[in-house]
Amino acid sequence: MTQDTLAVPAPGSPAGDPARWWRDAVIYQVYVRSFADSGGDGVGDLPGIRSRLPYLASLGVDALWLTPFYVSPMADFGYDVADYRDVDPLFGTLADARGLIADAHERGLRIIVDVVPNHTSDRHAWFRAALAAAPGSPERARYVFRDGRGPDGAEPPNDWESVFGGPAWTRVPDGQWYLHLFAAEQPDLDWENPEVRAEFADILRFWLDLGVDGFRVDVAHGMAKAPGLPDVGHPDQVEMLGTDVLPYFDQDAVHDIHREWRRVLDGYGGQRIAVAEAWAPTPERLALYTRPDELHQAFNFHYLTAPWDAAGMREVIEESLRTAGAVGAPATWVLSNHDVKRHVTRYGGGDTGLRRARAAALLTLALPGSAYVYQGEELGLPEVLDLPEEFQQDPQRLRGEGQGRDGCRVPMPWEGEEPPFGFGAGASSWLPIPTSWRDLTVAAQSEDPDSMLALYRTALRLRHEHPALGDGPIRWLDGPEGTLSFVREDPATGRACACVVNMGGRPVRVPAGGAPLLASGPVHIEGDTAELPPDTALWQSREEG
Repeated sequence: MTQDTLAVPAPGSPAGDPARWWRDAVIYQVYVRSFADSGGDGVGDLPGIRSRLPYLASLGVDALWLTPFYVSPMADFGYDVADYRDVDPLFGTLADARGLIADAHERGLRIIVDVVPNHTSDRHAWFRAALAAAPGSPERARYVFRDGRGPDGAEPPNDWESVFGGPAWTRVPDGQWYLHLFAAEQPDLDWENPEVRAEFADILRFWLDLGVDGFRVDVAHGMAKAPGLPDVGHPDQVEMLGTDVLPYFDQDAVHDIHREWRRVLDGYGGQRIAVAEAWAPTPERLALYTRPDELHQAFNFHYLTAPWDAAGMREVIEESLRTAGAVGAPATWVLSNHDVKRHVTRYGGGDTGLRRARAAALLTLALPGSAYVYQGEELGLPEVLDLPEEFQQDPQRLRGEGQGRDGCRVPMPWEGEEPPFGFGAGASSWLPIPTSWRDLTVAAQSEDPDSMLALYRTALRLRHEHPALGDGPIRWLDGPEGTLSFVREDPATGRACACVVNMGGRPVRVPAGGAPLLASGPVHIEGDTAELPPDTALWQSREEG
């Protein structure tokens, strides 16, 4: 099939079953090394997360997604895996993982773990065996090894570029080249090899047997490469990611792998899920990852990158709902993660960015589908833009691709007046925490009813309690220019929740069609109208029918 004619099955069970937890879950991303440090070495770990489960349960989220904690030399902070079935000593032990899963389940929290199938670490036993073996050997067949071009094979096999910058090929001493779409320490696996497929099916079963509730699939659009590994024909290929068809990303054959994985997941009870981190040229292509026989969700990066503009935001929301609905999947909504600049800063920083982030939280949590919360966004943490040079370790930055991602990975501030703000027992953290965050700690915000943390706690509680919020339909309402206005309705109870967001630069007056539930900032209600300042959102409870 061509890129344009890939078939879309009709929506239906199981993806169309509204009773499934993952259709409207709020999932909290824990960046393990930056969440809580139990050992005093300045690096977060699994026992640290376990100690903070009461906080996460009280916040009101439904599940935790943990970034990789497997054995790794940490060339890409754990996304270079050397052993998929064990915990790196930096983060704890396998017993700690079992204990964390059990404790989370006792508190009603599900656990989703990262799986990294596109590539391994160059320290993985398989890759070490490949380097020790001869060209054409079974050991090399697990990876993408090729002869070079030009005289004596001295040129890379094709023009593919690494996402982290530079060529996507590295030459080994015997003259062959291996593919790495990310860092050189992350060699790509060859997913046409049945041994690779069998190995990862077994890895999934290992963690499912330990009790995890699902997987976040790193680079879910990778794995399958176009036959013959053809040239792209263009430089600066990283700029084409998510906008153009590339011979190494979003190839049709990748969907066969996800169907195999779905069969593994469906073989377990408890509604185990998989979430795709996938970049695709169009929303329609992205939706293909969540067809009824493939993965359950896909991250909605189109929403994350949408501008603070009512018309543009509505277009992205409608497109997201339409394309996800076409395959019977829930839409997902995410504002930040460990790979992008925090949205307080993206939305303008300072007071403006904070106001917009508060309004965006209410918008996001009112939309149909599943929402993701990146650790610290419930505190209104900004991007740290002035990290000292000696602390910046992101391989993406070190290879010359942009500012890097360290600024969104600064550890959580928990309590106290000085860094590291209760992050751990030691006197430091692997990335320094700004002194200015003393007013943003969990402890400080817990005492302030007007804080960002209080807003998230209230919004998450209302989302659970109000029958119209979560999964279900949306109906757009007319509103003043620069606003988004819609209503969520529950036909069974006749109750509804209206959400209006003023994304413009001037105050607006909107109908006060019900009792106010929650506002992101000061709202003046008089009679049957409400006045919303710029960058403000309001939830109102209504009775329909």
